[in-house]
Amino acid sequence: MRTVKTAIYPGSFDPVTYGHIDIIERAAKLFDKLIVLVSINPMKAANFSTEERIEFLNRSLKNKDNIEIDSSSGLFIDYFIKRNADVIVKGLRAMSDFEYEFQMALINRDMCHTAETVFLSANAASMFLSSSAVKQIAMFGGDISAFVPNCIAGDIIERLKVEV
Repeated sequence: MRTVKTAIYPGSFDPVTYGHIDIIERAAKLFDKLIVLVSINPMKAANFSTEERIEFLNRSLKNKDNIEIDSSSGLFIDYFIKRNADVIVKGLRAMSDFEYEFQMALINRDMCHTAETVFLSANAASMFLSSSAVKQIAMFGGDISAFVPNCIAGDIIERLKVEV
């Protein structure tokens, strides 16, 4: 009997970018169920509310057959255990991402011995892309259409654009 493999892709998604979407779409092909988890981190000031980030993800993802979008403000590994998940998915852009994410993978594995982490490398077009860069471009009225879906670009610019 085959068991359903559930993976969780946690992140702030503030806002979701094409880099995130690439990782989501690829992970959704690898696992039976993918939970995209909007993590609420009190150490990070978010520009968009949890509800807005979930809405951006819903609007941005085309094929959501095996994708669930959720949010959590607690310790990630507690959520992982509660959802009876098998795998943690993390996207990597650079070596600096790897160092941090490798440390987190070891900590998560120590806290839950069944927690496996799978690293997916960013595609070449998204290697440089970050939500922070998108926010900075939007703040000054730049064109972010190459970095985020058109269905959310206007909302991002409207929220972040400053008059100079």
